[in-house]
Amino acid sequence: MQGVLIATSAAAILLALVQGGSLAKTPVYDEEIARVGGFIHSGAMAFLKRQYKVLACFVAVLAVVLAVIPQLGPRTALVFILGAVFSILAGYCGMRAATAANMRTAEGAKQGLAQAFRAAFTGGSVMGLMVVGLGALGVALVTLWAPGDPRLLTGFSLGASSIALFARVGGGIYTKAADVGADLVGKVESGIPEDDPRNPAVIADNVGDNVGDVAGMGSDLLESYVGCLVSALLLAAVLGTSGVPYVLALTGSGILSSILGVLFVRFVPAQNAQRALNIGTYLTAGLFCGAALAFSYALGVGLMPFWAVVCGIAAGLLIGKLTELYTSDAYRPVRNIAASCRTGTATNILSGLSTGMLSTAWPVLVLAASVILSYLCAGVLGIALAALGMLATVGMIVSVDAYGPVADNAGGIAEMTGQAPRVREITDHLDSVGNTTAAVGKGFSIGSAALTALALFSSYAVAVDLRVIDILDPRVMSGLFLGGMMPFLFSALTIASVSRAANAMIDEVRRQFRESPGIMAGTQQPDYARCVDISTKAAIREMLLPGLLAIAAPIVTGLVLGKGGLGGLLAGATVTGVLLAVMMSNAGGAWDNAKKYIEGGKEGGKGSEAHKSAVIGDTVGDPLKDTSGPSLNILIKLMSMVALVFAPLFL
Repeated sequence: MQGVLIATSAAAILLALVQGGSLAKTPVYDEEIARVGGFIHSGAMAFLKRQYKVLACFVAVLAVVLAVIPQLGPRTALVFILGAVFSILAGYCGMRAATAANMRTAEGAKQGLAQAFRAAFTGGSVMGLMVVGLGALGVALVTLWAPGDPRLLTGFSLGASSIALFARVGGGIYTKAADVGADLVGKVESGIPEDDPRNPAVIADNVGDNVGDVAGMGSDLLESYVGCLVSALLLAAVLGTSGVPYVLALTGSGILSSILGVLFVRFVPAQNAQRALNIGTYLTAGLFCGAALAFSYALGVGLMPFWAVVCGIAAGLLIGKLTELYTSDAYRPVRNIAASCRTGTATNILSGLSTGMLSTAWPVLVLAASVILSYLCAGVLGIALAALGMLATVGMIVSVDAYGPVADNAGGIAEMTGQAPRVREITDHLDSVGNTTAAVGKGFSIGSAALTALALFSSYAVAVDLRVIDILDPRVMSGLFLGGMMPFLFSALTIASVSRAANAMIDEVRRQFRESPGIMAGTQQPDYARCVDISTKAAIREMLLPGLLAIAAPIVTGLVLGKGGLGGLLAGATVTGVLLAVMMSNAGGAWDNAKKYIEGGKEGGKGSEAHKSAVIGDTVGDPLKDTSGPSLNILIKLMSMVALVFAPLFL
């Protein structure tokens, strides 16, 4: 079965490379589009190279630590490095494809909607296929190298998780520093449109969309994918059933289903982008369900594990739709926030916070129901299978999600290069579809993080023989409080990092406007490189403390409070982390779309007092939905993974 998984993984990687190569060879005839797209590409790749140099030092140090611990050893260190390298490769390849797709999408929009959509989705699909291909390939290679040694699987997953956290935090800080600076000085103070080439922060803002929403998001879901796969394999092995071949079969069929879904969307002509993406997503899910049912009979595991998988798929779809309900301007919550902007910024902020808090209720009920039902179907393995079911088609999910920032950047390029209104209409339409897919993707990411964290927690409990957590034990109670505090402390650090980086960006944009009046007159080009450099340095500097905290906290807690106290830490962090992530992501998304709703002509339209309030609300929500919220998804999984890797030290 490992051979089949390696074959399907290799097929996904090969298709991603072929599509990326084809995209890179597509000519860009408009010189201005090529020039602006080149700025974005060079800025994004420069950031990645500097970030990966710093992360290489971190990986080397932690690998040495793993190697010298007798219970872990050099082999664990080696697979840890492999996991980190695979995560870096996924982000790098996805970034190259996305930045190439940006300008090809803008170029394609001059020919029509179908050409632009195909370029944007192709760019996103490279990321999606690389995520599943590299993630599954790494797990398959490790299981072949050392079958029956769980330390190596957890070591590989730790490598992927560590890079994912730094990528999410660093990318989030980068993009929001640039975004806040561009919005507050450009749109609010100077009254110039979004993506106006006169704004010195506009290139950094577009670069940020790629480093945060493509590379960061891809690393996030690769980490979830690997984490739930490892957890399912470990639990299946402990239970001593035919579960291991079943898990591998599910993984391979999910990859194959994603490949077919991507090919359908890529090559079937479509004039309705939203419809094409929806059909591709549902086709992928349907093919996977059929394969899962067939393998349930073929491998003799029965129907109950299959129903656990279905619980995960259903939970993912429901959470995605619930996220759309609270973040799309087609529904009342966002429209109510837009209406509140008429009475000022304060009421806008209050309305957005209320919506974000309210939005936690239904997703939590869905998660609770999926956990109970999947447990009834197959015990603790059922929870891991539910997570695997939700993430098995992640290749298609990431492809759809990564399409959004590509379309957004294409619209920015069209605006900066002064393309015809028809071109901007096409890119705006694709961007609007991307906003919906991004919201659904964030909901999916949160749901998968919750189930994956629970599955990893179950694996940790099995590893240390933690059968009962006694909340009357003061060590456990202390761990619960510490764990509940961690997401708040982590969010405080990341929001403060965005604020500091944004302050530097705001000062720089104001300086350029003040010292170079020709910029506003359109006779002088802004110093884009200076703003890109500010975001890059700030992101790399500020990402280190939150990332190191997430790794150190479980180790210190386990050594001081023991395995029970560490169990309390993980439980507390999972509960508060999921709730806080949902609240922040949905509140930020609602503020963003309330602003866009007003810009569409409602509640006074662009330039009105309501619009200014909406821009400020969106600025407050930006670090919540694009930095802190998504990073919490990785935090709760990484802490569980660290606990699982270092479990021998706590026995």
